[in-house]
Amino acid sequence: MLLSVSRADVERVSKGEDDFVECYHAGNINIACAEFSLQSLPVSEVLDELSEALERAPQVLLIAPPGAGKSTWLPLQLLQRMQGEGRIILLEPRRLAARSVARRLADTLGEVPGQTIGYRMRGESRTGPQTRLEVVTEGILTRMLQQDPELNGVSLVILDEFHERSLQADLSLALLLDVQQSLRDDLKILLMSATLDHQRLTGLLPDAPVIISEGRSFPVERRFVSLSARLPFAQAVARETAQIMNDHPGSLLLFLPGEKEILAVKEALSSRLSEDTGLFPLYGAMGLTAQQQAIAPAAPGRRKVVLATNIAETSLTIEGITLVIDSCLERSVRFDSKSGLSILQTQRISQASMVQRAGRAGRLAPGICWHLISQEQAERAAATADAEILHSDLTGLMLDLLTWGCSQVTQLQWLDCPPEKHCQAALQVLKQLGAVNDRHQLTARGRQMAAAGTDPRLAALLSAGMHSPQAMATASLLVAILEDPPRRHDGDLVSLFLHPQESWRLRAKALHKKSGLAAARPEDGRIAELLMAGFADQLARQRSQSGRYLLAKGIGASTLNDSPLLRHEWLIVLQLSLNAQASEARIRLALPVDITALQASYPGLVTERDEVEWDEEKGILRVRRQRAIGALILTSRPGERPEAGLLHQAMLRWVRAKGLKVLPWSPASEQLRARLACAAEWLPQDNWPAMDDEALLASLESWLLPEMGTVTDARSFNTINISSALLHLITWPQRQRLDSELPTHYTVPTGSRLLIRYTVGQSPVLAVRIQEMYGEATTPVIAGGRVPLVLELLSPAMRPLQITRDLAGFWQGAWREVQKEMKGRYPKHPWPDDPATAMPTRRSKKFSPGHS
Repeated sequence: MLLSVSRADVERVSKGEDDFVECYHAGNINIACAEFSLQSLPVSEVLDELSEALERAPQVLLIAPPGAGKSTWLPLQLLQRMQGEGRIILLEPRRLAARSVARRLADTLGEVPGQTIGYRMRGESRTGPQTRLEVVTEGILTRMLQQDPELNGVSLVILDEFHERSLQADLSLALLLDVQQSLRDDLKILLMSATLDHQRLTGLLPDAPVIISEGRSFPVERRFVSLSARLPFAQAVARETAQIMNDHPGSLLLFLPGEKEILAVKEALSSRLSEDTGLFPLYGAMGLTAQQQAIAPAAPGRRKVVLATNIAETSLTIEGITLVIDSCLERSVRFDSKSGLSILQTQRISQASMVQRAGRAGRLAPGICWHLISQEQAERAAATADAEILHSDLTGLMLDLLTWGCSQVTQLQWLDCPPEKHCQAALQVLKQLGAVNDRHQLTARGRQMAAAGTDPRLAALLSAGMHSPQAMATASLLVAILEDPPRRHDGDLVSLFLHPQESWRLRAKALHKKSGLAAARPEDGRIAELLMAGFADQLARQRSQSGRYLLAKGIGASTLNDSPLLRHEWLIVLQLSLNAQASEARIRLALPVDITALQASYPGLVTERDEVEWDEEKGILRVRRQRAIGALILTSRPGERPEAGLLHQAMLRWVRAKGLKVLPWSPASEQLRARLACAAEWLPQDNWPAMDDEALLASLESWLLPEMGTVTDARSFNTINISSALLHLITWPQRQRLDSELPTHYTVPTGSRLLIRYTVGQSPVLAVRIQEMYGEATTPVIAGGRVPLVLELLSPAMRPLQITRDLAGFWQGAWREVQKEMKGRYPKHPWPDDPATAMPTRRSKKFSPGHS
């Protein structure tokens, strides 16, 4: 139970009086510091409410401001209230935060990590038999769930800083919800953040109580300052920072998008600040010692400026910070499923991130935050950031899902469902790696790869190394290097392999030990063989003795102008980077290879195929027999007419290369495509296929190939019925619904069946003579009454008179002016005073007696 402590005792604890500190450390985890914290931390005010919510509900949402104590105080209180019943897992999204939080929690108990409080991350673990609260990084929790789906002995899982919406956090939540529903209805989940999107989460977790800690954080004044457009970014930021440091006391935290900007601003600042101010970079690729120096308090009598990425946005308290400068920029990665590359781009942060960053200034005292954009620009920023799962490479996620037993992502509950095209791209990579078969079922190698706990390509290396201790030693060192490659290097893997860093040696030793094989020494002669297991599609050939290469997967890349890789025609490319502004990817790390030796080791590396080429001048298809490694063509010669199946596959490749414009589209097929696209928008519950170019090109085998049975040449190719082809993408019930809800024609009051014109992103249009709409009182609608037709009302001469979405309003309003004009121009046609009730007609009065 909690120790009874007087206020005087609490003050003695806060002052660090040794005799009493030693006394309270002796009392399990229920320490006087907890009593002291109750007096000072905002989250303490909702502790009882939160505990009660966790008693009655399987999931709980906690919104608490920065500095409220939700990461470094609350877990201890929840652990104390559990009274020895199970353990707590606390998920932190970043390694630095996880290590810092674990040490802070352990220090509160007068312990070191590995006792009551432990932590685990890749390559580093501090846990013991007495550990009851374990702080883990993303990926570790997924491994724990895969190894023990019931999470035996765990009572509560806390997902901290969930607003960041990292891929692994979303995956962890989906897996935990599955565990709750099928295995552990007693397991509790707590989602925490200062800026939690609880409205969206409530949609997924409708029964989860939302607990809000109003907080007593120190006030932060937020100011908005636009940077000078006349100066380079680094110089403009340095000038503002120096001015602020001159005008205000205290230490400063400066948020920048990435390492490049941090180093540039640091250099620009170094000559602008006084000697009593230190400059400390803080980003993920730094060593642990440098990171700890950045978050440590400044020495007495000194100040500091910490230049950080969004690694410092959450979960970290940097001592002495009362000033924050926010560049309002971040570096993000977006996956391009077509090229298989992750594109690095700099973008504006969300309003939620601005709030998080500003909150850093008020953790320990009142502070000020300067956002380096105008207030108008800040208000136009997105409210929250996109979830990482929507624009990431999903190869690792798909391997995890298959290991979990899910053949479809829809078998789990997601806050944002992974995009189908990214899932398909991931399955293609897994198939190439041998992790799945043609039916996308996990193979024995795939299960072995999943257990490795690393990127699937690197896991393939470890799997390939299982046949001997020497191969495993080599694979382990390669994986250690590729998991943590150096930022600045000449790009040649061999030199890194021959002179490894100590951290790589330790990681390689751990990986080798996990394999169960005897110890051995790495052998550089095995490197190429092992790398092909994971990077065969990234074999690359030099173009015209330049620094530009073409990869087997079909994308271009280039080396630095002074790279030693330029001397080699063939490479296995291991690390690529692509900025949003760049025209092609940059090769960061590669292995030169002897292609002749590689072909001898891999007899199936080179394939023969027939390729169709379009002769634009003669308008015919030509066939060429090629020997190639993926997109790398070794030889090409005229080929004979292949079998129909091969010819059709070659034609599909040609269509993908040229685009959908080469297909024989008719007005009817274009309208069908538009109708299907509109159905996806207006009738979303029916799971309609995507109709954009990328989706259709990716699924040619499903819809175009079945219509190519009689195609043997260009002439017959142009007879393909594209409308019939597109219908292969939908089921018979969908086709019936499409025809009933989004018909091709509309029957007007005269009985005429008139074409409805569909355009993606716009309302459907019906062009009709105005007299044929007599008797129609209201605007016709389609899609189950959801979508009104736009009526193009025409004169007897088929000239536009009026465009309206409101026929009833038109009859009662603007019709009087139209009637007056038309009576004078077309006196033989009927122009009734009440067209909503008049008889419709296609003819003039002389053919329609009795019309008024």
